[in-house]
Amino acid sequence: MADFKDADLRGARFDRAELNGAEFRACDLNDATFRGSSLHRVTMRGVELCDVDIAGELLRVTINGVDIAPLVEAELNRRDPERVKMRPDDPAGFREAWEILERLWAQTVERARRLPPALLHESVDCEWSFTETLRHLVYATDAWVRRAILGDPAPWDPLDLPWDEMPDTPGTPRDRTARPALDEVLALRRDRMATVTEVLGGLTPDSLAADTTPVPADSPGWPPAVSFPVKECLLIVLNEEWEHRRYAERDLAILEKRV
Repeated sequence: MADFKDADLRGARFDRAELNGAEFRACDLNDATFRGSSLHRVTMRGVELCDVDIAGELLRVTINGVDIAPLVEAELNRRDPERVKMRPDDPAGFREAWEILERLWAQTVERARRLPPALLHESVDCEWSFTETLRHLVYATDAWVRRAILGDPAPWDPLDLPWDEMPDTPGTPRDRTARPALDEVLALRRDRMATVTEVLGGLTPDSLAADTTPVPADSPGWPPAVSFPVKECLLIVLNEEWEHRRYAERDLAILEKRV
């Protein structure tokens, strides 16, 4: 194993690096940035955690003996009561959640239209631009609805945008240089959202409780060519839509100040 004792690694970049089981003692991680990283089962003792901004999924995160994850969840739900409807258990709940998302996204798109078109391709704090966010949601629908649920092994559009940390996968587009007009991306979005509406419209208790039929094993892409619970696939889509709209609203507020 590598030993970086008394090493100066300031400004180092670890890209897709395997640090499982690594040990950090008396290390200076000030101003470090972690993106798309897995921090499961991390133990921190005697640390100073100040001026920290964390955005991600929190489960069983204990700080000074207190599991803060339920506290964060409760506060997020207090700020936006509709958030709790993004974890439905029956077909009617899924249809209600999707109607909420359609309404909220329409408001967000209207807000984005008031900005100069060039700003919709601009990143805020190295996050996806507004148009890239929409392209990623097209990809999420293609992956979890058209591929996993509907069985299309290659549902991708050239503008689909997987998550940044996804390894290059044959047949899956990931063009970060594309700069499509907003209306072009929105046309693609409307098509994919209509697909979700159609799937949810035909959802029954039995179909919600069922598992998907895997695409052929030799079909590259995401998710893997295995079976998934239909409910899990649909919950992933709701979560993607909810969280990325929240990020988009956050970044639009910053872009508005640049006008």
